[in-house]
Amino acid sequence: MAKKSKIAKNDQRRVIVERWAAKRLELKKALVDPNGTDESREAARLGLQKLPRDASPVRLRNRDSIDGRPRGVLSRYGISRVRFRDMAHRGELPGITKSSW
Repeated sequence: MAKKSKIAKNDQRRVIVERWAAKRLELKKALVDPNGTDESREAARLGLQKLPRDASPVRLRNRDSIDGRPRGVLSRYGISRVRFRDMAHRGELPGITKSSW
């Protein structure tokens, strides 16, 4: 089980990313605009630097939706590999069977 503070911090980062997504997209488009001037590109670069660090989606962490484990998360299911194995063995995941050959 992950610390509650780490889970809460990641949830807060998700909110911040959503809040700044439109502004960030606008600045990134201005940065690569072929018709833009050097001054507009420089202003866009500075604008991106002034955004909060947590506004970057790179800082988000995929976590297990049940206990918050940060590593080995299967994105298709939203749970960690450890929990996936336990749930599959108990038959809690429909359509998942233990393979044998």
